[in-house]
Amino acid sequence: MSNANTSQPVTVSIFGSTGSIGCQALEVVRTSNERLAVHALSVNSNLEALCEQIREFSPKVVVVRDLEMALAVIDRFPGVTVRVGSDGLYETAHEADVALNAVVGFAGLSVTLGAIDGGRRLALANKESLVAAGPIVKAALSRSGSEIVPVDSEHAALHQCMRSGNRNEVARVILTSSGGPFRTRDQASLSLVTKSDALQHPTWAMGPKITVDSSTLMNKALEIIEAVELFDLAPSEVEVVVHPESIVHSLVAFVDGSIMAQLSSPDMRLPIAYALWYPQRNGPEFGKMDFSRALSLNFEPPRRDVFKGIDFAYEALRLGSGAPAWLNAVNEVAVAHFLTEEIRWIDLYPVIEAAMEKFEPVSLVSAADVVELDQIARLRCLEVIEKHFAGIG
Repeated sequence: MSNANTSQPVTVSIFGSTGSIGCQALEVVRTSNERLAVHALSVNSNLEALCEQIREFSPKVVVVRDLEMALAVIDRFPGVTVRVGSDGLYETAHEADVALNAVVGFAGLSVTLGAIDGGRRLALANKESLVAAGPIVKAALSRSGSEIVPVDSEHAALHQCMRSGNRNEVARVILTSSGGPFRTRDQASLSLVTKSDALQHPTWAMGPKITVDSSTLMNKALEIIEAVELFDLAPSEVEVVVHPESIVHSLVAFVDGSIMAQLSSPDMRLPIAYALWYPQRNGPEFGKMDFSRALSLNFEPPRRDVFKGIDFAYEALRLGSGAPAWLNAVNEVAVAHFLTEEIRWIDLYPVIEAAMEKFEPVSLVSAADVVELDQIARLRCLEVIEKHFAGIG
């Protein structure tokens, strides 16, 4: 995309604009000296924050959850085009130079497919849409001139490291994990974990769903599947290492034994800016490191006997036939029930495991197939939760 080197700004649509990634993306826009321009914003529920963003960034289009929110926006900003729901997300993702998908969870699939079908660059922070609909997304990519540049810090790191070699020179990739807030806890103490505990990430400031996923390493599970889909890797070519400092964001090992790593201080604005400007790089510096001070980097294997999320990913990849989509759906349901304090943190693994046992293999040919499978998986997970916590099963 050549806009970065011309007088015309790169236009950006930010989906999930009031969330953590969306707000940091708008910070990147602020620093761009008007070389980035906001075309569209979307939110799920935070109307007041959206209105503040509209006043500052003057988007041409806004996408909201329902008609009631749409009417409220139209009343305050009659010159803005307002669209509603998943159809609005899909249509709007066709329009700007870059679509930044920071929608939380499976709901982001409409943005992913809209940007790809529209031949736009997709800056992907919504890993769930790729995890759930990998075959559909890859088929759409093969038909369009679109490209995906990942925003997850780990996959952005892999994307950058892979630029130093050819795909056939890659032996394996290594995703780093902070280990989450409970990295050193023993099994007994995990039974006492509270919602407040799980929302205290040691190195990153993120939204509640991804923060809980990081505490169980389910976030890493989804990232394993995402890496397989993004980079056409075999599951055996994806490894995970715990790196508590969150300085090395991931590594790529090449066939000659060389390992390339991407380092920075934890700052999500760096991978966001990388995706918005790609293939160029532009300042300012985000995540700048100070090598005048002592720095230690530590690595250790994940405790897979305690944190079972990683094994769920490899099993879902082994099963195929929609199992990654099923895993994503049941995890979303389990985390939602934890955040409303209907289940405990220690119950998340048993709920996911029991719901995975109800997996119903299907052939995913269309987005409608993925949506249907997602809905079935959610129902099965709700059944597990209801039976388990009603004392029936």
